[in-house]
Amino acid sequence: MPSLFKKIPQNPSQSNVKQRNSLLIPRSERRGFFLLFTFMTMLGWIGGGIASLALEKILRENIPDYFAQNELLWFRIAKLIASSLFALIFAADQSIPLSKYISGWSWMIATAIGWLVANTVSQAWITYISHIAASTNEMSIQAAIFFRILPTAAYIFSGLWLGLLQWLVLRRYAKNALWWNIVPSLSYLIISISIFLTASVQSFIPAIHRDVSLYLVTQGITALILAVIPAISFCRLRKAVNSEQ
Repeated sequence: MPSLFKKIPQNPSQSNVKQRNSLLIPRSERRGFFLLFTFMTMLGWIGGGIASLALEKILRENIPDYFAQNELLWFRIAKLIASSLFALIFAADQSIPLSKYISGWSWMIATAIGWLVANTVSQAWITYISHIAASTNEMSIQAAIFFRILPTAAYIFSGLWLGLLQWLVLRRYAKNALWWNIVPSLSYLIISISIFLTASVQSFIPAIHRDVSLYLVTQGITALILAVIPAISFCRLRKAVNSEQ
């Protein structure tokens, strides 16, 4: 005898609504993802920084004969190679916790290229602004403040390049993710404010340890912010309908 209590099939419209509202990072996995992404990002920052500095030092100390007459060009090439190594390590470490939800390879390539572009654009603008400020003989207080703010603004807005490259990957997996374009710039803004506040209290640090302490603190703050802000942002993304990894 057929049961009178048959399972009522789910309404297709309800299923579609549930799919459209599903998060890219499920709520049950948020804490684990946040901790792992933060750890791997900070590890990539520290490991990539150490590796890039070591590589740049080796390249600077071993100048090829072809560049013997143009050491400045070789130093620029060495800097680019070292920066590329850092970007790859940093992006690769981030891609490990993300590979469960999006393409890890795509994220690694986009982040590495975006980081290099953002860093190059930022440095170019900062150098240009510094050159203009140095060539100005007489400068008012307002102009001096303006030229101090401009390099920071160039650094902050350079994050749009990184955000754009990352968004090109995320748009396949998350819906309405256009706001991700400003996430790196938001991170850079918070980093700039944090470093400014740190510098304002440097007089309380003993002079003998001041430089090392400030360097370690600023690097730690930078790594932490670059990890926490994107991790929180990932937890806010909603999964695109029919997205495939």
